[in-house]
Amino acid sequence: MRKYVYQTGEPVLREKCTDVKNFNSELWSMLDDMKETVRAERGAGLAAPQIGISKRVVVIDVEEGYFEMVNPVILSAKGEQTGPEGCLSVKGKQGTVTRPYKVKAEYRDRNGRKHKLTAEGFFARAVCHELDHLDGILYTDKAVELYDVGDGE
Repeated sequence: MRKYVYQTGEPVLREKCTDVKNFNSELWSMLDDMKETVRAERGAGLAAPQIGISKRVVVIDVEEGYFEMVNPVILSAKGEQTGPEGCLSVKGKQGTVTRPYKVKAEYRDRNGRKHKLTAEGFFARAVCHELDHLDGILYTDKAVELYDVGDGE
């Protein structure tokens, strides 16, 4: 079921999330809801705190595919890219943010199996953005400038 996306100012968006310990139907349902929500909102990703749940879970939906990442960790980062970023929790704004160009990450899937991935370019930007949410960091904390883009586009 599509979920309400919490907006900046909500305390849950500033919390350090806790690890998922139970890989069960409750987690699977949350992941299904997150997938429906990110696609309905036409986002590149969504983190659990954005739907009010302080758990280390993100979904990313980019050209490289759809990824469900539970308890993700960035193992390494290389290079640099600077560009525009927005967020489903910061409607009507964008900012210029510098992120690594390439990241390697480790995470578990919905069944608890461990995976690794290497992301470059926009995919790496999305991974870094969503994992920041798990530590209570918004892109606006890192942006060198913010600007209005209308009603959330």
